[in-house]
Amino acid sequence: MSDIERTVPPLLDRSLRPDRSSDDAPPSRTNRIQQIGDAMTAVDDPTAPRIAVVGATGAVGGTLLELVEDHRLRYRALHLIASARSAGREIRVDGRDHPVHDVAGFDFSRADVAFFFAGADVSRRWAPLAAAAGALVVDGSRAFRLAEDVPLVVPGVNDALLRRRPARGLVAGPGAATVALVRVLAPIVRRWAVRRVVVSTYQPASEAGHSGIEELQEGTRARLQDPQTALPAETFSPPLAFDVLTGDGGADGDGDGEGDGDGDGEGAGEFTAQERGLRDETRRVLGLPELDLTATCVRVPVVNGQCAAVWVDCAAAVDRTELIALLRSAPGVTVHDGAAGATPTPATLGDPDRVHVGRIRVSPADPTGFWLWLVADNLRGGAALNAVQVLGGLTAHGTL
Repeated sequence: MSDIERTVPPLLDRSLRPDRSSDDAPPSRTNRIQQIGDAMTAVDDPTAPRIAVVGATGAVGGTLLELVEDHRLRYRALHLIASARSAGREIRVDGRDHPVHDVAGFDFSRADVAFFFAGADVSRRWAPLAAAAGALVVDGSRAFRLAEDVPLVVPGVNDALLRRRPARGLVAGPGAATVALVRVLAPIVRRWAVRRVVVSTYQPASEAGHSGIEELQEGTRARLQDPQTALPAETFSPPLAFDVLTGDGGADGDGDGEGDGDGDGEGAGEFTAQERGLRDETRRVLGLPELDLTATCVRVPVVNGQCAAVWVDCAAAVDRTELIALLRSAPGVTVHDGAAGATPTPATLGDPDRVHVGRIRVSPADPTGFWLWLVADNLRGGAALNAVQVLGGLTAHGTL
């Protein structure tokens, strides 16, 4: 049993287990729940955490609540929090109706852990206050990802950072594209000396939250009805429907499902905030501050599910058979290879809690380099599940 399998609680460890199934179809959502167990989520156990979810009405917040049910996450109390305009609503979780509270009026001393998925502006304002009230904050926005005194954590890669409670009471999660990338790169950089990584990401509308999804759907319907009609462009500019956007086009959100629109106004010859973030976050999580990584981030007209084409250049020749075996053993990774290993796509993703790797190609001209194709559910596996696994690591290490 690996260190990861020993330290992650049973309710979370399935998604972090090495790929035992080769190219077999993943179990259904119903079977996954049955395998986890039938215990109720809400418990009276005083050791179970009191959980607050800030951004509970958003895309990632809603996905996190699905994980609470699917993974039978044990909690003593569940507080759903959002902006004033959503306060008073009720959301049903685990068969119970939970009221939505206004973040401005919530007492965070009522929570042991607070998940923040409401964008960087909300996190900058309220996360430090929540931490000061005693809650351990797990933040999914870009607000603290590069802060030296805030650990940036991907369980299964660098969760040793969770053995000690952070001084500021904050733990940051990377963007969804970074989470998928580092899960795959971590075993590679341990095995071979990596000289360079080139990444092209293909990111969906859901990374901009509900507004991004709705605008893509509205624009698609409008253009199908009238090819000459003007398309909505409040979230994505130019419009995303029937187009591909890069550079400073489109919403420049966190990758947390709650786009902030707080890009840096990049010029034509500069990298975008997302491209720089992917580089800097990957360096932090892998502990390789000088890693030569360059990226192009592209927005595509897909509702959910991100992809990446990754070129890795190593200092020594790479054996493809060894590479595939290494990736199969990586926590949270499923390899698609061989006659039955159809190339993964967002529409045929399979298990949404894992990173799916296909099209593994070692260069015949120079075997020190190889290509990988990655696909992951950005809302669930890239953002919400990473946060839940952080909580699992904190609990396992007695840090909470």
